[in-house]
Amino acid sequence: MNKIYEKNRVTFAIICIVIYVVGTSLAEAMAESLGIVKLPSMIFHLIYTAAIFLWLKRNRLFDKYGLKNPEYPLSKAWFFIPLILIGFSSIYFGVTLKYSVPETAFYMISMICVGFLEEIIFRGFLFLGMAEKNIKSAILVSSITFGIGHIVNLLNGKPVLETLLQIVFATAVGFVLVMLFHKGKCLIPCIVFHSINNSLSAISNDEASLRFFGSVEKELYISVGFSLIICLIYLAALLHNFKSE
Repeated sequence: MNKIYEKNRVTFAIICIVIYVVGTSLAEAMAESLGIVKLPSMIFHLIYTAAIFLWLKRNRLFDKYGLKNPEYPLSKAWFFIPLILIGFSSIYFGVTLKYSVPETAFYMISMICVGFLEEIIFRGFLFLGMAEKNIKSAILVSSITFGIGHIVNLLNGKPVLETLLQIVFATAVGFVLVMLFHKGKCLIPCIVFHSINNSLSAISNDEASLRFFGSVEKELYISVGFSLIICLIYLAALLHNFKSE
């Protein structure tokens, strides 16, 4: 992999994306056949996370890919409040165990790993690989491919409407996260947000939120709309006011 990385870093990123997408899809299919929620996915994501982490460490690439302290002061920490609002939105109506305790643990560990993997692959490898030639194209491509990548959920049995809205949401969030990384040179806040946002869906009280909104479709439209508005305002602030120090 080192030879591929040195020769073409975008190709390296694409290979990592393919491994991630195919591996996740196969693991989800295996979980369904076994009847154990997220266990195969957790195993795959843990192994893939460890492999990439050790590869980064061995090649001394932590700083390059933002696994370091941010370049802005802690006084800027308030700037992450919009991400906190989105990240915790799935538990606004309370928490509940939707799966057994072991399955909930499998789910949350898997999603924490996904937060690391998707950020390091899309915001790290792909974005920085393309940014060497064209920063604007890098921002657009890394954000859009991150959103479109969620189409794999259709293969895992997710409804079409839910998947399409997730693609829209993921693309908008992708723009915000890549700008945060580009401005602050630190990927850790993006990884933390991504991991929280994904893992808390394992304990969200879907019945309570459904009673409040009245229908699944209405809930999806309102929740995605709410998140998009926050993302757009946040992105505007990033583009005009946030400066790395």
